[in-house]
Amino acid sequence: MPQARFRLQLSNEQYLAYYSGHARNISVISEEGRRIEFPAEKLRPYITHTGVQGVFVLEYTEQGRFRSLQQLPPADSE
Repeated sequence: MPQARFRLQLSNEQYLAYYSGHARNISVISEEGRRIEFPAEKLRPYITHTGVQGVFVLEYTEQGRFRSLQQLPPADSE
């Protein structure tokens, strides 16, 4: 299954623009250098009082449709 790994750091204020409906999609650059876009609502499980931070893996279908999003546990060096 195709996947893309990326780092995301959105403050609480930045995510509010997505949460309130002003923006529908998140656009990021994967570690491989590809631009990927997915629905902002997929980040809701990962919101904290400080926003959304971490390394994520997005899985998608062969047709490029969203399949799943997982947050990776923090590394010891982070």
